[in-house]
Amino acid sequence: MSSLPAGWYKDPADTSTQRYWDGEGWLGQAIPADAVPPDGPPAVEAEPPAPTPPPAPPTPQPYAAPQPHPGHPGHPGYGPPPGWIPPAGQPPAGWQQPPPGAHLPPGAQPPPPGWQQPPPGAHLPPGAQPPPPGWQQPPSPPGWQQPPSPPGWQQPPSPPGWQQPQGWQPPQPPHAYLYPVPEARPHGLPLAGLGQRLLARLIDILVVLLLNVVVNGWFAYQWWQDFWPIYTQYVDQIMAGGDPAMIQPTARMQTLQMAVILLATLLWLGYEAPAISGRGQTLGKRLMGIKVVGLDSTAPIGFRRAFARWAQLGMWTLLWWCLVGVVIQLLDSLSPTFDPRLRQAWHDKAARTVVVALPPRAQPTVEAAPRGDHPGGPR
Repeated sequence: MSSLPAGWYKDPADTSTQRYWDGEGWLGQAIPADAVPPDGPPAVEAEPPAPTPPPAPPTPQPYAAPQPHPGHPGHPGYGPPPGWIPPAGQPPAGWQQPPPGAHLPPGAQPPPPGWQQPPPGAHLPPGAQPPPPGWQQPPSPPGWQQPPSPPGWQQPPSPPGWQQPQGWQPPQPPHAYLYPVPEARPHGLPLAGLGQRLLARLIDILVVLLLNVVVNGWFAYQWWQDFWPIYTQYVDQIMAGGDPAMIQPTARMQTLQMAVILLATLLWLGYEAPAISGRGQTLGKRLMGIKVVGLDSTAPIGFRRAFARWAQLGMWTLLWWCLVGVVIQLLDSLSPTFDPRLRQAWHDKAARTVVVALPPRAQPTVEAAPRGDHPGGPR
């Protein structure tokens, strides 16, 4: 048991509030630390009434198959009454078409024009005519839906001898694409926005550019030393009114140019592929809070898939000299807009990856209670 007397003290869980200590535990609700506490313990709050349990749902009763109406063909007593005589113009039940030239019995009448023999086993009510050839079910109105069946309902049995009308088709349900498609969340994470990916790529380009200034600066300076005299001579000929020839780079300039492009490609590879293979984030992606993960798992994708992802975009740097590589890299960078489902770029499809947005880091909201025997801290 604690030796601290009863009274109001600061709450260890939240030092901005105070609660009443009765010598064994905390009582009542917390109040602000700068408020004047009442004399004695707080009032005891009444316990809330117990919730009333919801009523039990009614037990569904088994569905009993309906009995056919006396006038329905399925009723055992269905048929004409005793002594019934068919009306004029209709053949009697069971009548068959006589062959051409046959003599009708006395009192019999030929069938009406256009009459056809019903199919075997078909039962039609008195006065009913079979549907005309080629008849189809009229289409349902737009937006019509089949009403739900009651619990326990079953399809009633068809009458004996009933057949599906020829050419009848069931109504078609509304098209499935009318319903909205849910947003994809790979591994429960939202997809990275296009603006986040663009800013992350610009940051990575700036980092690689700074690396090229350090590593490729000497080669670029040597190329400029050879290019400047040729350029000044070309400008002087134009100012003199002559017809200068096109600028032709020397063999040393071409070698330096290929060396600069090759080193720029290797610097980009060394900066991006190892970072994506292990952490899934370059410096730009880390600053923007996005990450590259595989479609199959959130584990690191490894260097092989990271190299395949980079090569789809970075290897075209070797063709910058003819501007083909620049055009293809531009189209690859815009390719996430062509995939509204997963926003995969062409290099993401090559490595089976997707770029997701990471949730913000949770910040602690409650400070830890200080150590000691006093619940209000050291006095």
